[in-house]
Amino acid sequence: MCARAQIKDETKYQKLRDKGESKEKAARIANASAAQGGKKVGRKGGKNPSYDDWTEEDLLKRAREIGIKGRSSMNKSQLVKALRDH
Repeated sequence: MCARAQIKDETKYQKLRDKGESKEKAARIANASAAQGGKKVGRKGGKNPSYDDWTEEDLLKRAREIGIKGRSSMNKSQLVKALRDH
């Protein structure tokens, strides 16, 4: 359980992961929600577009930045999944 100790709202985290959010984003939202309350966090909203809206070239560049292996042979949907799973 040590690796997951930083998650403050496990239920919110799991719901976000089930919806396809990355581990990092789900943890960030779940922790902010636990600290500030869900309604306040929900109003704030995100500033970055969804990976689905990125070009394949931009997805590949981001995958390279964070070190996803096998990225050069992935198509756009595989890159999106790999980035969300990272």
